[in-house]
Amino acid sequence: MVDLEALSDKAQEYFDGYVAEGTDDQLFASGYLRGHVDLVIGTAIVKQETLTLESLVDDVEKSVNKAIKNGELEQNDIETVNDMLNRLIKYLAE
Repeated sequence: MVDLEALSDKAQEYFDGYVAEGTDDQLFASGYLRGHVDLVIGTAIVKQETLTLESLVDDVEKSVNKAIKNGELEQNDIETVNDMLNRLIKYLAE
């Protein structure tokens, strides 16, 4: 189990790094992923559930994959979002 508020803060710190120095594609992907991460963490907080880092990652991946299946992202955006998600996972695991 992890401190969800601390995890959320760390994720926001990661995403905020792209605001100052990111490309347009990175800004889009960071904002897009921020929404999915906020949804998963916010839902867990409201439901008073606990999450591990692994379950957070799994839930975010499921959320993103569902959005992709619903046609929310173009192919080049999918690649950027997946790359950023992989980098986020590494950052959160540090």
